[in-house]
Amino acid sequence: MPDDNSSRWSDLDRPALDAAALQSALTRDSALWRSLEVVQEVGSTNAALTAAAVDGAAEGSVLVAEHQVTGRGRLDRVWTSPPRAGLTVSFLLRPDVPAARRGWLPLLTGVALAEAVGEVTGVLASVKWPNDLLARDGRKLAGILAEASGDAVVVGVGLNVSTTADELPDTGTSLSGVTGATVDRAPVLLAFLRAVERRYRGWVEALGDPVLSGLARDYLAWSSTVGSAVQVTMPDGSTLAGTARAVDWDGRLVVDTPEGTVELASGDVRHVRPA
Repeated sequence: MPDDNSSRWSDLDRPALDAAALQSALTRDSALWRSLEVVQEVGSTNAALTAAAVDGAAEGSVLVAEHQVTGRGRLDRVWTSPPRAGLTVSFLLRPDVPAARRGWLPLLTGVALAEAVGEVTGVLASVKWPNDLLARDGRKLAGILAEASGDAVVVGVGLNVSTTADELPDTGTSLSGVTGATVDRAPVLLAFLRAVERRYRGWVEALGDPVLSGLARDYLAWSSTVGSAVQVTMPDGSTLAGTARAVDWDGRLVVDTPEGTVELASGDVRHVRPA
């Protein structure tokens, strides 16, 4: 039995997740999800699940943390959130697709997250290449990090749910901040993981083909990057400006610049901002 400090109702604004109920609801009729574990605190859900993958953990393992103390975003940026204020979740996949197509996994995850957030809360979000979920005002709701380890890919998501303005940078917001109401994390988590399963199964059946699976079409529908003027900051601090024209078959951003067309993988860039 949980103690009083971890009881689901010890904080009515930020109740704990009910691990047993989530595990049952998620895995009961799923062909992908095998287990869902909720831990009170962890350094990094991605790091913990990557270690489990090395030890042979099955595809479809899900790890959720009520508090992540050393969370990382892309390029090792820090991602922090107060206990129970957000959804910090990682899941383990072993996609049987060409390695180059794995670049679509964070994009697939972003589409699934946008769909789930809209379905459960009514918040209309957009996906920013390669790994952010944005509110309509352009502030960040969530970040996504996909990390490969052998034949496994661990995908982590940090979603601000009840995080307040005082707890966020000026560039961030939360579902409660957008809606002005309390948001229950459990329905959002279940809707998100079910959306991931639907899209992932279709994508794998199409051998990672984003066009045949319909993923490319739907990503463009949710994208706030493609079709926009952007400024791209490279790891060495240099920049290039142009128009984001497309996302290619391997998940790279295609940018038309005055010097010509460039294709950028997520690891090639530090920032992509509206120009």
